Amino acid sequence: MCRSSYKYWRSHRRVIDPGKIKLRALVSEKHELSNGSAGSRSIAAMVSQGGTDLSRYRAKRIMKDLGLVSCQLPKHAYKKALQPHVAIPNELNRQFNVNAPNKVWCGDVTYIWTGQRWSYLAVVMDLFARKPIGWALPPVAG
Repeated sequence: MCRSSYKYWRSHRRVIDPGKIKLRALVSEKHELSNGSAGSRSIAAMVSQGGTDLSRYRAKRIMKDLGLVSCQLPKHAYKKALQPHVAIPNELNRQFNVNAPNKVWCGDVTYIWTGQRWSYLAVVMDLFARKPIGWALPPVAG
């Protein structure tokens, strides 16, 4: 490093800009308000709605300086069957009108987000009453 650059750096006054501090506080506040899920575009929009102009690029830089990262949950990828299951024949043949209770039951399985992970929900339903007979959901480890 040049001697003159070092001397300039030493004599340079470090001024704390209150505007930058306010902007950093606003970005941090909006990030906490979104529970950590907002990215730079969302934060820039939220801060700009409040009356302070902020571009997404500047929001990104401030977020990087503060160590803030958007933590969006990944979308669940549902799997679709390409062909019907061979071991389970279709007995109803889409005739869902039943004359008496407890003659025809059907079941289905679906995914439910439990807060920490995806869980399976299995439901058995009486087609006459169109109401669930039973269901099962594994306990959530917490």
